[in-house]
Parts: sequence; structure tokens; C-alpha cells
Amino acid sequence: MLVGLPLGVLVAHRPAWRRPVLGLANVFQTIPSLALFGLLIPVFGIGAWTAVTALVIYALLPIIRNTYAGISGVDPAVREAGRGMGMTDGELLRLVELPLAAGVILAGVRVATVVSVGIATIAAAIGAGGLGVYIFRGVATVDDTLILAGAIPAALLALLADGLLGFLERRLVWRQR
Repeated sequence: MLVGLPLGVLVAHRPAWRRPVLGLANVFQTIPSLALFGLLIPVFGIGAWTAVTALVIYALLPIIRNTYAGISGVDPAVREAGRGMGMTDGELLRLVELPLAAGVILAGVRVATVVSVGIATIAAAIGAGGLGVYIFRGVATVDDTLILAGAIPAALLALLADGLLGFLERRLVWRQR
């Protein structure tokens, strides 16, 4: 969110940046996770730093796209009312646009979170640890119990994160009505 949200605001407010930023995020999103790990290892080495970098890259597109969509979806009349009240661009963003776009932005964060859980599991292949270690060891030793020891908690974590963020998203949208 620390990278995706500001980039989403940028593309919403600066149309010239929209195509290059969304285009680059789309390109990164299409690269398979193991291939991206392979591209990042020469730069960051094997381990958690490479995994975190890949997770940030994969989380960008849904957050940027939804931030852009949420801010662009704010009624121009509401923006104009804020301007009429003397709001600066920063105040308009902070007090009008982001609160009204919050539900859509949170939907992007939700997608990014679930994708990140899956990719973090695969990151065990590059020495980043985590639940994927059990899965990969289980595959290597043909041990179904070990595979399930990693797969079940990883799946539950993704489902729990999705459920929690979905609940927050529904509460946020409900409050805005």
C-alpha cells in the first residue's frame, strides 16, 4: 500500500502518467512468480529480501488500479463542492476523494493480500522460508502429511485474510450509504 496507493493517486490526477505506470504494473503482473524470483536473485540474492520485493511488485497492480478507479469514480459535483468550500488539492484528496474511494481501494488491497499469500508460499523455493517450506519438502520426499502441513495453513491464511478484508470492505461501503 505504501507504494501502490501513491501511484494510484498519481495516475488518477496526472493522466500523462496513467499509461506508463499501469502498463509497467501490468507487465510485472504477467511475469510468472518463479521467473520474477529468478530475475530478482542476481540483484537481491537468495532469501527474504527477494521475496518481499516480488510481493511488493505483485501487489502493485490491484492497488494502483483500484485506487485510480475509486478516485476517478468520485462524482465531479462532490469535488466541485469541496473546491467551492475552499479546499486545497491535498484537502480534497484527503477529506473527499480517498474516503469516498476507500471501498474500491480496499477491494484492491484485498486482491493484493490474497495474491501475496500465494506468492509468499512459493517464495520458499528461493530460501525465504514460510509455509511453502513444508510443501516443497513434502513434494521432494513424497510426504502428503508434510505437503498438507504447509498447504492447509496457507490456504486458511488466504481465506482468513480475504474474509477479514471483505468484511471491512462491506462495513466501509455500508457506512458510506
